[in-house]
Amino acid sequence: MTDVPVRVVLVEDNQVFREALELLLGLRDDIDVVASVAEGTLAVPACVEHKPDVVVMDYRLPGLDGVQATRAVVASCPGTSVVALTASANLREMKALEEAGAVACLTKDQDLDEIVGTILRAGRREPT
Repeated sequence: MTDVPVRVVLVEDNQVFREALELLLGLRDDIDVVASVAEGTLAVPACVEHKPDVVVMDYRLPGLDGVQATRAVVASCPGTSVVALTASANLREMKALEEAGAVACLTKDQDLDEIVGTILRAGRREPT
C-alpha cells in the first residue's frame, strides 16, 4: 500500500450524483479528486491537464458517450485507467466500454466500498 493518493477525474453528467461522489471520495485520504466534468467531450482535456491515475466514466453523457470518451482518454492519456460507473448500461453497453479500454464496469447502485476498491486497484494498476 502506498501513501500517495490515487488521482481521480470524474466524468458524470448528473450534477447531484457527481457532487455526491466527489464529496464521498474527497473524504478519503487515499483518493484525490483532481477534477470533475459533466460532458464526455471534456474528459480528454481534464485528463491531459490533471494527469489522473483513474477516470471514473459514466456511460450516458452529452457530447461524447462513455464509450467514445473512454476510447479518447485511453488514446490521449495512456497512463490513465478508466473505470466505468453507470446507472443503466446493459451487458452490450458494458462490453463496449471494456472494448474501448475500461478496466472495470460498475453500476452506481453497487456498494461504495466496492466502487472505491475498484478505483484504488485501477489507480495502482492492480487487477480489478
